[in-house]
Amino acid sequence: MIALLDQVYTRYVGASVVSLGVDFCIFVAALSLGVPPALAAAIGYMAGIVCHWLISSRLVFTSHLAGTAAARRQQQGLFVLSALVGLGITTGIVGLGTRYGLDPRIAKGVAIVVSFQATYVLRRKVVFA
Repeated sequence: MIALLDQVYTRYVGASVVSLGVDFCIFVAALSLGVPPALAAAIGYMAGIVCHWLISSRLVFTSHLAGTAAARRQQQGLFVLSALVGLGITTGIVGLGTRYGLDPRIAKGVAIVVSFQATYVLRRKVVFA
């Protein structure tokens, strides 16, 4: 059981790294276009979420993917809700951090750590339970 959990967590970390690449590239591009930091963080996060769903549902939680179309839609809805929690954490941390003078990239880094753990727990315990 511990080995299985470690494999799922390891795959989740991999999915997160790829999704974070998408997220962060879009975040930095949006910043360079003059988009406010919290909005840039939200835009990047949303793009990363689409990427994360595709990887999570096909490579991470494969044995827990819903079988029927209705159950899959429900699971996708729960995934979106978990993403909204992560989005709230991300935009909140980046918004507050930059308001108090923190570099947006550093604030985003803090947000990544907090959001990662929160969404993993939600996805493991609720979405793909």
